[in-house]
Amino acid sequence: MIATMKNVVKRYGDMTALDHLNLNVVEGEVLGLLGPNGAGKTTAIRTLCGLIDADGGEIQVFGKKQNTRNLKTRQELGLVTQEITVFQDLSAVENLRYFGGLYGLRGAVLEANVKTMLEFVGLTDRASKRPKTFSGGMQRRLNIACALVHKPKLVIMDEPTVGIDPQSRNHILESVKKIADQGTTVIYTSHYMEEVQAICDRIAIMDAGRVIAEGTIDELMGRIQYEDRVNLYAARPSEALTEELRAISGVKNVMVNGNHYQIISSAGSGNVNRIMEVAHRNGGVTSFSEDKPNLEDVFLTLTGKRLRDEEV
Repeated sequence: MIATMKNVVKRYGDMTALDHLNLNVVEGEVLGLLGPNGAGKTTAIRTLCGLIDADGGEIQVFGKKQNTRNLKTRQELGLVTQEITVFQDLSAVENLRYFGGLYGLRGAVLEANVKTMLEFVGLTDRASKRPKTFSGGMQRRLNIACALVHKPKLVIMDEPTVGIDPQSRNHILESVKKIADQGTTVIYTSHYMEEVQAICDRIAIMDAGRVIAEGTIDELMGRIQYEDRVNLYAARPSEALTEELRAISGVKNVMVNGNHYQIISSAGSGNVNRIMEVAHRNGGVTSFSEDKPNLEDVFLTLTGKRLRDEEV
């Protein structure tokens, strides 16, 4: 394990942000850290990075105890915050030199790393420009470059794609894949489920200050009993078709909109063939599909909330 959190507790007055949190991070993986607003993700990241001390439990990073006094360990981490933390009145290259210097880089090594990072995030042609002239997506990319300039073993990205255009989002996701392929361990939080599904090897779901489930996407899918949902478009919709579909054992509901039928059956009912037989007896089918469970369904089942509640 490159990092572990065991029974970590963090309180702010009467509020418990982390409630005996347990989390393991495997070296070389991209770990997606998901949770609704207020789940404790940012507090978990801040304690893991040694920016704040926990009130209880144990945190280890690179095999060493982590706390606010452990500067050596913090120098080997990279943190991409939700907020853009670059200096607006320094050029892109000056920002990278500054952050590289904070991590102890000097001379030729510093200059080589700065050049590499500018190329990596696609900002070489903007090296002498100030971030305040950049788009939001370009500022986010520079923010990431500043966290990677010292080539850390572990990078933590806290919602790095908030409020940016699709092109910049795709660039950032490709960047995450590249650094992971190079052996860097990544912890990635996001409010975009599709991002997590695209880049993460494993996922941990947080709620109320603790991890309530973790595993690969397939492992998490296996934890929920998802209703079977079939969508078909009937060639000749009729009341007889509707009634026969409703009579199939295990069918819980049949919703009809014109020639579109959605049939919901109990999980594991195996009704697909029976539904097709009924439909063909009643005039045939023009189109047919099954709804498969996705990570959003798992998240909703486990937490009772959607990942982006503000959009619901």
